[in-house]
Order: sequence, then C-alpha cells, then structure tokens
Amino acid sequence: MKVYQGVALALEILVLYIKMTLTWFHCLYQFFVPQEPKSVSGEIILITGAGHGMGRETAMRFARLGGIIVCVDINPAGNQETVDMIKENKGKAHRYECDVTDRDAVNALAEKIRREVGEVTMLVNNAGIMPCKPLLQQSVKEIRSTFDVNILAHLWLLQAFLPSMMERNHGHIVAMSSMAGVVGLRNLVPYCATKFAVKGLMEALHEELREDPRDFSGIKFTVIYPYIVDTGLCKNPKIKFPSLMKILTPQEASDSIVDAVRRNYFEITIPSSLYYINTICRLFPRAVPIYLKDFLDSGLEAHT
Repeated sequence: MKVYQGVALALEILVLYIKMTLTWFHCLYQFFVPQEPKSVSGEIILITGAGHGMGRETAMRFARLGGIIVCVDINPAGNQETVDMIKENKGKAHRYECDVTDRDAVNALAEKIRREVGEVTMLVNNAGIMPCKPLLQQSVKEIRSTFDVNILAHLWLLQAFLPSMMERNHGHIVAMSSMAGVVGLRNLVPYCATKFAVKGLMEALHEELREDPRDFSGIKFTVIYPYIVDTGLCKNPKIKFPSLMKILTPQEASDSIVDAVRRNYFEITIPSSLYYINTICRLFPRAVPIYLKDFLDSGLEAHT
C-alpha cells in the first residue's frame, strides 16, 4: 500500500511539473505574441467615475469600439459632459448619478439600468479618491470615505452586477488599483490600504469563481495599476527622473486600460515596465529594493 501511495504521489508531482512547465512556455509565447484584441461591440459597459479623467477617457474609447456605455458618477455636470462627448462621436451612452458608497442606491441603480438599458456585461470600478497627507493628520471622515469609495463600493457593485454575468457565463470585471497598491508610499497610508485591498479582492474573486463546480470561464478579470496620472488627484507629485517616470495623461492611461481589457490580461501596470521592475525587486530581501526606491525618489508630497 505504501509503495502504491508513493508511486501515485510521484505521478501527481510529475503531472503537476509538466502542467506548470507547459503553462510557463505558453505564457512566454503570449508575451511575445499577444492574443488578438476581442470585440466589445454591443457590450453594455458600466464605468464608475465616468465624469472626468481616466473614467471619461476610457468610456470614450470603449464607445468608439461599439460599446454601449453606462456612465455613472456623483457629479451630474461632468457625467453629462462625458455622455455628450460620446454622442457627438456617434457613440451610445447613458447617464446615471449614484453615490456608489450607498449599497441601497447601487441596488436601485442596477434595477433601473436593467429596465432601461439591459444587463451590464462589463463593470469598470474606476471611481476613487485620494486624500494625501500623513496618517496622523487624516480625519476619521477622510479615512472612512477613502475606504467607502475605493474598496467598499467595489463590493456593492459586484454584488449588484456579478449575478447576471454568472447566469450567462459572460462578463468582464475591471478594477482600478494603483502602483500604491503594490508599493507602500508615504502620505498615502489609507489610500495604499484600499488599493492593496483591490488587488486581494480581485484575486480572491477570481479564485472563488474558478474553483466553483459550475463553469464561469467566460467571466474575465483585469486589475489596473497606474503610476501617477494627471487626473487632478495628484496635486504635488515628486519625481526625480521625469524622463524615466513621467506623469501620464488620462489619454495614455486609458489606451493601456482598453487594450488590456480587450486582450483579457489579468493585471497590468501603467507603464508596463513597472510590472517587471516590481516583480524583480520582490525577489530580493526587503531591504535591497528600498535603495532603488530611495534612488528614484518619487511619490507625492502632502496636500496643503
């Protein structure tokens, strides 16, 4: 019996090794030969924070590709501007105002969208806020608001729109994290905590659906980790080498976001080089990459 169990275990390990090796080569192949971008024509794409910045630019790009855009923002004026810009370019867009931190309001919004537009097939959790000051100077209200907008709203929207995706085994969840979700930065302690949480949320949700006995392989996930983007949130950026780590425009960031979604990438950094730099640095003892971080000397100064 012990011999049989030993042989069985050895075979399982061999199969595991073969699977991991083949998958590694497949991923390497896809790195050099990316898969063709998928069509988003006819997809109903809900984007939070669509009234400005990356939300607006991403909405406009998906609309140009034939997506039906559901613009959600708490700011009516900015939201309407986005809808008008999409329609001026012959795109399809609908405007809804909602406080995404209010679970009841999100559920009511979901029902209204189902009646007036249809079932959402792509959810882009983009809305976010970024108080920038030392932790001990942040008020209770600022900290709670950061968590409400940056992470809890993701959960309320997922609970509202994921079930219909699961019923059809079709959908795409996009979550906006940040490089502050993979590297801790001063003046952004609560913000970093929420963006690290977004990473964990998406990884855990992916595993929850992957390990479910039902087939949910048609639901894709993409996590975005942008560096500093000029959306108005970063008021006092600190960059030692602007040519190496330049501030991105919302247009540049949105181009990368849309491309990543269409290619079903699970995660990307913007710019893409930061993904590999961070991965390599994580292989070293923690004290080693701190020297690189100090050398690059970039981040955000406290807002006044």
